[in-house]
Amino acid sequence: MSKLPICDAKGAPSGELEIPDGLLELGKGSQAVHDSIVRHLAGIRAGTASTLGKGEVAGSNKKPWRQKGLGRARAGYRQSPVWRGGGIAFGPHPRSYEKDMPKAVARLAFRRALSEKISGGAIRVIEAFTVARPKTREFAALLKALKVEGPVLCVTGKADPDVIRSARNLPRLEIAVARDVSVFQLVRYPVIVADRAAVGVLEKRLAKNRGAAS
Repeated sequence: MSKLPICDAKGAPSGELEIPDGLLELGKGSQAVHDSIVRHLAGIRAGTASTLGKGEVAGSNKKPWRQKGLGRARAGYRQSPVWRGGGIAFGPHPRSYEKDMPKAVARLAFRRALSEKISGGAIRVIEAFTVARPKTREFAALLKALKVEGPVLCVTGKADPDVIRSARNLPRLEIAVARDVSVFQLVRYPVIVADRAAVGVLEKRLAKNRGAAS
């Protein structure tokens, strides 16, 4: 059993959560995690670079100078790629960089990434993200009580508008709902703070992915 200590809003210990070792996956899946990260980064690329070919550059078909008699190289039109201001040969055009991934590989990547965070003690569990008012200082005080600094991913069991408004102005912090947490988010943040409800959802995702992969 992997035990996750639970704290209240003031940082005081209030119990433990046990995660069965059978749900964790530490023996395989490192390549799946890598592939998942590459897929995510490729998917968020804009792919909007665009250039004009010689047939798209504005201009007439008039020759810049006559074919013979001037001692110059032959030139047919100013849209030629060899001219400054002409078309671009084999230049980039708008495209999608998205990659496909088998569902089984995506499930394995999630299991491996979350298992590493659990076994490495990178997950802090709090009873609930409660703020008296949707103010940044309220959430900052909560993190200070938990002694959490630096890049942190806060995972909630369900979307809470007050929590989102309280945390959105804090630097190096991201709020995510447990059902939507991605492999990229798990790998990106060295510390994860999750409420009790979020841990339950993540545990169910581990169990579901394990059952689907077996």
